[in-house]
Amino acid sequence: MLEQEIRDRLFRLQDTEYRDFQCRLIPGYDKDTMIGVRTPELRQYAKQLEKREDIDDFLHNLQHRYFDENQLHAFIISEFKDWNRCIAEVNRFLPYVDNWATCDQKSPKVFRKHRKELLAEIDKWVQSGRTYTVRFGIGKLMQHFLDEDYNPAYPETVASIRSDEYYVNMMIAWYFATALAKQYDTVISFLEEHRLDVWTHNKTIQKALESRRITETQKEYLKSLKRNTQKEEKPAWHT
Repeated sequence: MLEQEIRDRLFRLQDTEYRDFQCRLIPGYDKDTMIGVRTPELRQYAKQLEKREDIDDFLHNLQHRYFDENQLHAFIISEFKDWNRCIAEVNRFLPYVDNWATCDQKSPKVFRKHRKELLAEIDKWVQSGRTYTVRFGIGKLMQHFLDEDYNPAYPETVASIRSDEYYVNMMIAWYFATALAKQYDTVISFLEEHRLDVWTHNKTIQKALESRRITETQKEYLKSLKRNTQKEEKPAWHT
């Protein structure tokens, strides 16, 4: 079976020190569900597997045993050059994504050539209610629509998302910090008008202050916009 062939290969590529490092970065995973294959090796292997005629045997078995198999799955999909095939497999796989790393590292190259179709999919993803599907949608809006294809309606979409999930709200903060670096004049009002919940608002400012793409003058102003968490209710997931 292809799945067993792949698993055997992954264990031959195992790096136990890297596995232990990954366990600390991704809450909820333990050593029994991680092999420990470095990302460059997974990407290289994905390029080989993408060409195989029987790769659907692996892709359609969605409940993989190991984190590394999910990573490999994401990287294989990312290699697909046909939009229809790629988006079908992305949508098939998204409900099974259960961690930020697999979510964020799944980045199909074909998306760049199909912006209009991608926007329609993003609208569905951010309304799905599934943590990592919503996060994926925000991430693609950040990756593909903050430059020449930017529209002020897009940050409106992100600001309207309300979630109790840490990994959704962290992505919203990441989105707005990046938007401040690229589209400052049309995005700063979201902070001035308190359009985000207090935690996400302050996290956005924190991440923006770490950016080299934001001027010192802008950073000083952003510091003045920080909200007092003692006076405002914290989200249930805040610790």
